[in-house]
Amino acid sequence: MDWPVSVALAQSVPELPTGTDWSYEMKLDGHRMIMWRTGDGVRLQARSGRDVTAAWGDLALAGHHLPAGTVLDGEAVIVAEDGRISFEAAQARAASSPTRAHRLAAQRPAHYIAFDALELPPPNGDIRARPYNERRAALLHLLAELPANTPIQAVSATTDRDTALTWYTTLHSELGVEGIVAKRATSPYRAGRTAGWQKIRHAETVDADVIGYTGPKTRPRALAVRLPNGRTALTQTLSAPLAARLAQVLVTAGPAEQGHADTGETYTRIPSGLAVLEVLAGTTRHAVVTPVRLR
Repeated sequence: MDWPVSVALAQSVPELPTGTDWSYEMKLDGHRMIMWRTGDGVRLQARSGRDVTAAWGDLALAGHHLPAGTVLDGEAVIVAEDGRISFEAAQARAASSPTRAHRLAAQRPAHYIAFDALELPPPNGDIRARPYNERRAALLHLLAELPANTPIQAVSATTDRDTALTWYTTLHSELGVEGIVAKRATSPYRAGRTAGWQKIRHAETVDADVIGYTGPKTRPRALAVRLPNGRTALTQTLSAPLAARLAQVLVTAGPAEQGHADTGETYTRIPSGLAVLEVLAGTTRHAVVTPVRLR
């Protein structure tokens, strides 16, 4: 399997699917992360494909307990003092320098909640084509061999839809569980959005593909995004922390070219797929697009 791997994504749906061939996982509010255990060490990959090992050194250290040749998909999360999962804390860690990240890790260690196995040690190799229920069993077997105090854990899952709905309604306020992801038992791990993975979440937001920015690359003022309905628009002004995170992504963009939003505003283009932004967005042509966070 070649670095970086393209991740599988769930489709947003109004309600969970029914049937005996679905499994339901808790959706946690953290940072999507691929954990690579190579023969030389551990590398951590963000959803965008960037190497984020330096910001999550505590998880990289824990990953050394995995056998070489393992690749996992999951979520890096941080639990706040009140016992709730804190996306803000994860965001702060992700945007930190290695020195500050090390200090933050000592104060509030991260957990890696794995929800899929993409590759297993030889002779197995790449298992993405296998059905979800086989990959889930392989993941649980693999993690059972780790030390008892490991921060690498399997995401909670159930085949009972009613149990999943109880999680959805009760654990959001208690623990910060963001939603539920339903995965068809026979589904392979396939890059991009697939009907075999479906999600419901509490936030009334959508994921938008970042296709450009305004302002300087080192301090973008707003982003150009393509919404799920095909509309292209500029977001409202970015907050300072979000602009700092986006700047880390934009430095990898190629030569600057000018683009135009549907309403005529100009922006600097970046390659599609480089970043995904969670936004609050109306459905009308001139509806305001409010940036929430980088996915």
